[in-house]
Amino acid sequence: MAIKEGDKLPEATLHTMKDGKPTPVTTGDLFGGKKVVVFAVPGAFTPTCSQAHLPGFVVNADAIKAKGVDDIICLSVNDAFVMGAWGEGQNAEELTMVGDGNGDFTRAIGLEMDGSGFGLGTRSQRYAMVVDDGVVKHLAVEAPGAFEVSKAESVLEAL
Repeated sequence: MAIKEGDKLPEATLHTMKDGKPTPVTTGDLFGGKKVVVFAVPGAFTPTCSQAHLPGFVVNADAIKAKGVDDIICLSVNDAFVMGAWGEGQNAEELTMVGDGNGDFTRAIGLEMDGSGFGLGTRSQRYAMVVDDGVVKHLAVEAPGAFEVSKAESVLEAL
């Protein structure tokens, strides 16, 4: 069953790049005591993700943070190396690029999708959420193939 507004995020260990190497980070560290916007993409370097989803959050990072947001997290079922390189290539210094390499967090919140028809295996659905101290306050999950409710401009409206 998928997570919903009002639910607390489950404990999980994810990875970011720090000092050139993958570094574990828990959901408690990422979300505890903070207001965070997290958006998830099916895959780093894929067309909609690279041309619209991530760039929208890069461009709107200051406006989002001006609404009292402590951090903006981009999450994908990719490894930390891929997420770090993608963030560098997209000038995403204001965002935290997080890899859910095994899909454990994505599976725990019930937002996985089967991308095997495209050679992608199990990935994350495209979504965005606002999380306050680990509790989901706003959740917007895209319909398959859509890109409307999870884009940066929609999140700004929700804040």
